[in-house]
This record gives sequence, structure tokens and C-alpha cells, in this order.
Amino acid sequence: MKVWFDACTGKHIRYGAAIGKRLKEKGHDFIFTTREHPDTIPLSKILNEKPLVVGKYNPATLNTRLRESAERILEFSRLFKDNKPDIAISHQSVELCRTAFGLGIPIILTADTPHALSVNRLTLPFANTVILSEALPRSFTKNYCIQKFVRFKGVDEVAWIQGFKPKKIVDFKKPTIVLRQIETKAAYVNKKSDNVKSLAEKLSELGNVCLLQRYNDVEAFREKNGFQDSASLVASADLVVSYGGTISREAALLGIPSIAISDMAKTYVNTYLAKKGFPLFITSESRILKITKKVIGKKFDVTKKLFDLENPLDVIVKTIESLKQE
Repeated sequence: MKVWFDACTGKHIRYGAAIGKRLKEKGHDFIFTTREHPDTIPLSKILNEKPLVVGKYNPATLNTRLRESAERILEFSRLFKDNKPDIAISHQSVELCRTAFGLGIPIILTADTPHALSVNRLTLPFANTVILSEALPRSFTKNYCIQKFVRFKGVDEVAWIQGFKPKKIVDFKKPTIVLRQIETKAAYVNKKSDNVKSLAEKLSELGNVCLLQRYNDVEAFREKNGFQDSASLVASADLVVSYGGTISREAALLGIPSIAISDMAKTYVNTYLAKKGFPLFITSESRILKITKKVIGKKFDVTKKLFDLENPLDVIVKTIESLKQE
């Protein structure tokens, strides 16, 4: 079967690379697309992936978001005019959903952010099947007229962390604290400013801070070694501090203590991993330094816990095979 995956962010690139590898092993053809974005193309190069770049990310205004999205849809419609895929998969790419639905291509989605209301409304109702963690409440699937959903006993990040082999990165002074900037330009984020510079200054008293920027607006503490593979970076870190996204879960799954800052950090998947014993600590900004002093440099053996979790790649492949038989 010819399977199309569209990646809009760095997380999607990593997910798409893992899905593509598994599908190609199964003999499927894989079409990998992405857009210009601060993370997508640099991470693709690190992973030795060569997705077709269609359109760009431009969150400047609502108008630029709408225009870029519309242009991507038009480009996809031209790309698949005479040779469309059999199945489309994404972690909620709006443009993939609109294109695939319009061309009559079955859609499989993964999803893990109930709070991303706009993206959910623009993607989930189009899906034939939604694959999601058992961590998410059942009310999530009822709100968007989802035709069919499949739950798995894990989180999305397991797809690339199980069996993960960190790449060699630039050596940093120890102890290393990886700090991830909040994604203030994301549509689902209400907080449009952050205290990352102030937080970096405070954390620098306890270790060497490596700030992973999303935007070029905090020159102090900026990582000077160019784009880094965040998963490989956190694998060698002594602590990860983030506002609750993918990097928090990557670190925890690797046994690296991870502090996820609320309110965004209060996600179902974060709480799910914390309850299962992974070193993910959800807290407010005021308690970060206190927790840092307690856990920095500690190593947690979570190998068995990691492999006890279900890999979503198995569920995705099984779902594709079931659609093939229909």
C-alpha cells in the first residue's frame, strides 16, 4: 500500500520517521512530507530523512496561518492529482486531513492533546480511525464525532524511545540542565510570553543550562552549537525542565529526571507516566529549584517500565493492515 505521512513539527518528523521505517519493513510504499519549520528540516537531516517540503509555518497572524494552510492544501491536491495514496496518516496535520478527506483517502490519526481545541476541531472529525493513549479521557473521543478509535497502553513517544540509540552530541559541562522554551506561538497556548530567561538564570546556579529555543528571542543562554537532536541531548542530561511537551516525556522514558511546569504540563499523558513511576515531576514555577536540588543527577532505571508500555507503531501497522483488507 502507498501510505502518506505529513509532519508539521519536530515531533511529527520523529514519529513519521519511526512509522516510515516500520512500514517499509512491511513492504509498504511511504510518502513523507513536511513544511518549513524551525524544527522539521534540521531534525530531518539529523535523522537522515528526506521528506518532501510543502509550504511553510508562519504563525505571525491568523491571516498568515490561514493562507499558508490553504496553499499547502492546494499544493497537495496538485501533488496527488493523478497518483493518490491509499492511506493518509498524521499526528493531526490539518492540511493532510482536509486534502485526504477531499480526495477520498482513508485517514488514520494519532492524538494526545485534548487542550488543542482548534486543531482537534479541524482534524478529528475527518478521521476514519484515531489511535490514542489510554491516558486520555473517554470524553475526548465523544466531543469530535470520531468514527472509530483505538486505545493503546502507552504514549506516542514510545514509538521512537523504545530501542533508542542516542547520537553523539557536543559535550556539555556537568551537571547539564536542558531547559525547553514554551511554545508561545502555538494555537493552543494561551500564555503568549514566558519566563524562560529568568528561569535559566536561576537554574544556572545549580548546573550548566542548555536552552533549547523555539524562537530567536532569548540570546542569553542560547545554545551556540546549532540545532540539537533533543532526544539525544536529554539522554545525556542530568535534568530536563520544560513546560510539559514531548521532551518531558522523552526524558522520563529514558530515566532522566524531568520537571514539567504547569499549567500546560498538567496533561493526561504526563500524569499517566508519572503515575506509572517514570521520573516526571509536574509542578509550578515557584517549586522548580526545590525539586531540582532533590533530583538533579539521579538516574532512574525504567527499562522494564518502558518495554512494558505498548508501542503505538504496532497499533498503527495493525490498523493499516485492517484497512487494506476492507
